[in-house]
Amino acid sequence: MNRPEVLNALNSEAHFELADAFDRFAADESLHVATLTGAGERAFCVGSDLKERAAVGHDQMPPTGFAGLTERFDLHKPLIALVNGDAIGGGMEVVLACDLALAVDQARFGLPEPKVGLAASGGLHRLARQVPLKVGLEVALTGQLIDAPTAQRFGLINRVVPRSRFEEATEQLLRELEACAPLALRATKQMIFSGLDHAGLAEAYQGHYPEYERMLLSEDAREGNQAFVEKRPPAWKGR
Repeated sequence: MNRPEVLNALNSEAHFELADAFDRFAADESLHVATLTGAGERAFCVGSDLKERAAVGHDQMPPTGFAGLTERFDLHKPLIALVNGDAIGGGMEVVLACDLALAVDQARFGLPEPKVGLAASGGLHRLARQVPLKVGLEVALTGQLIDAPTAQRFGLINRVVPRSRFEEATEQLLRELEACAPLALRATKQMIFSGLDHAGLAEAYQGHYPEYERMLLSEDAREGNQAFVEKRPPAWKGR
C-alpha cells in the first residue's frame, strides 16, 4: 500500500488496484505466499481516505471489499500482513483478513470508528471470531488504540519485533513457510476456514475440501514421503 503521504489511507483507486493484485496472485500457480505491507515507517494503513469519502459521499471499492481483501473468502494461499506501523480502522480490518501477522513494536491497532459515529462493519465479524468475545468488545466499543505487545497477547498478531529486526523476522517467517509444500499450505488453510463454517466437529470432519484432495494426489505428497525416507530436504514443485 503505497500512499505514505496520507499514512496509506486507501482511496477507490487503491482498493481496485489491490483487488487486481490479489486476483493475479490467486490465479498464478507459480505464486504460493503473498505479503502485504505499507510504504514508509509510520503506518501500515489507517483506513479509508476520508477526503475522498467526503467528496463522493461513500466508499467505492470492489466486491472483494476493503483493500480488495476483506470480503475475499476463496483465497487458499497464505497471506501475511507485515505491519510496519499503525493499523487503524480499515487497516486493522486488513490485518484481521490476513492469515499471519508480523508487526514492529511501535505499531498500534484499533477500530476507532465509534468515535466518529460509525461502526467497523465486516471487520467486527472477523474480530469476534479471532479473539475472546470480551476482548473483541472492548476493542470495538471503546475505539481505543492498543500497542503491538497487547495485540499479540490478545491473539490479533503472531509476532512482534523491533523495527531493526523487521526484515530479518520477515525472511525467517517466509523460510518457515517455504519449507512446507505449497499445496499442503493451501489444504491446511482451506480445511481450517471451511471447517469453521460447519456447525459441529463431526460435520467438519465430513466436509468436502478440494485442496486437501488435490494435495493427496500431488507429486509433492510423494516427494515429501520419499525425501523423508532418503533423509534429505524435499524439492517442492507445487503440483
